[in-house]
Amino acid sequence: MLASACAVLAVAGAARAGLVVGVSDDRPKNAAFFQTLGDLGMTQNRASIVWDPAQPNVIGGQDQIAQWLPLAQAAGVRVVFSITPKHARDITGSPSATGAFATFVQHVAQTFPTVKDYVIGNEPNQPYFWLPQFDTADRPVAAAAYEPVLAASYDTLKAVDPTINVIGIGLSPRGNDNPHARSNISRSPVRFIHDLAVAYRASHRAKPIMDELAFHPYPAVNTDPPDSGYSWPNAGLPNLDRVKQAAWDAFNGTAQPTFAEAGAQSMNPLRLELDEVGWQVAPMAALAGMYTGAENVPPVDEATQAEYYWDVVMEAECDPAIRSLSFFLLVDEPDLSHWQSGLERVDGSHRESYNSVRTAIAQTHGDCQQGMTSWRHVKTVIEPRVAWGKLRRPARWTKWRISAGAGEEALFRAGIFKAGTSKRAITRSLTRGRPRAVLGARGTIKAKTRTIAFPARRLKRGRYVIAIRMSATMNPGRAKLYVSRVLRVGV
Repeated sequence: MLASACAVLAVAGAARAGLVVGVSDDRPKNAAFFQTLGDLGMTQNRASIVWDPAQPNVIGGQDQIAQWLPLAQAAGVRVVFSITPKHARDITGSPSATGAFATFVQHVAQTFPTVKDYVIGNEPNQPYFWLPQFDTADRPVAAAAYEPVLAASYDTLKAVDPTINVIGIGLSPRGNDNPHARSNISRSPVRFIHDLAVAYRASHRAKPIMDELAFHPYPAVNTDPPDSGYSWPNAGLPNLDRVKQAAWDAFNGTAQPTFAEAGAQSMNPLRLELDEVGWQVAPMAALAGMYTGAENVPPVDEATQAEYYWDVVMEAECDPAIRSLSFFLLVDEPDLSHWQSGLERVDGSHRESYNSVRTAIAQTHGDCQQGMTSWRHVKTVIEPRVAWGKLRRPARWTKWRISAGAGEEALFRAGIFKAGTSKRAITRSLTRGRPRAVLGARGTIKAKTRTIAFPARRLKRGRYVIAIRMSATMNPGRAKLYVSRVLRVGV
């Protein structure tokens, strides 16, 4: 379920009107396309516009867009433009590219003044869309290069119309954070948000860079159900709290709003635009001849896709942070190496998911049917845990090994202190090294459990305690201290 461990159930039956459901689909549009959206009860279409630095002022397909935009407006469909560079190095390959891209974004907004929603870029944490991800010193650089693009686009769009909704990132749910990976060298969503804020803070900008955050919560494996998420620092549908926490850790205290929290007032909070999600389906045997190539993922069957799409709609309606949900695509692509996640098959016939989504939208009208969820940021390390085990009395040599873990990456410092040392003094020692512990250890907990071992050393007779302090790598201010019971050595 999308409701995370950090979410709490609000009053049963509480409604939150306004969830927009639609599709992300770039196929040629006509009246029939928007009639289909109307039949489904959908009111959004995200469409892509590509910026080509070789033709920096040319809007590809401008005449066609001008023809179908009035059809969308007449059908009550909100159009979202996703503006992306044509090639992965189009921005980083030239010092003037950021300004040229922002000028192009402004040109699009002036050309199509009825469109009020813009996604800037697409999955810049993935090498297919943005390079480089790391520099020659293995430092992550994609977010630092993307931040001025988003900031400049925000400014040019607001100059055209202050009511334009600027949507940031279009974040991929996965990344390996490995500059030496054999393939797909990329940045995880949690770390990319952190990197983005580092660049934002360094710029000393005094206004936001986005009104909403676009996120693509595809499953880790195509056959995974919606309630099967990712390990930290990646994130899927059931890990949206991870994205919200990452934004809070990154931007709290700046001019960039973060997500609304239960019991707290916030002006113009950040919202989620889930503008790509989908499960690929195996083609029906009768239509196999209309598809080409070979599958590159394990597909699900049509009944399973229908069930998953129903679940996604019902759950998304109960998260007030989600403004919109768009399925990718409306109609299958015929090349099996591309996407067969549509509500319609390649011949335009309806899949089971078509009726499933239509029924879900009709039943709910955008309102939550199973209890709204709310979220609050975590103030300490996420899911910290320490298992002291059997701390047997050693003779004089320390051989203590403690198991510690967390739901995120955390740094730890551990120490053995004389019994009676105050928690304040222990905390000071484990953060600044004063006063010093009798014995110490430090390291990283990589979002899982690990063993903390102290170096073997002869201790004086006496009474001691073991203390472990964990701090989140994404926000060192979120920390947790554990202190053991008193242990007797040689007495």
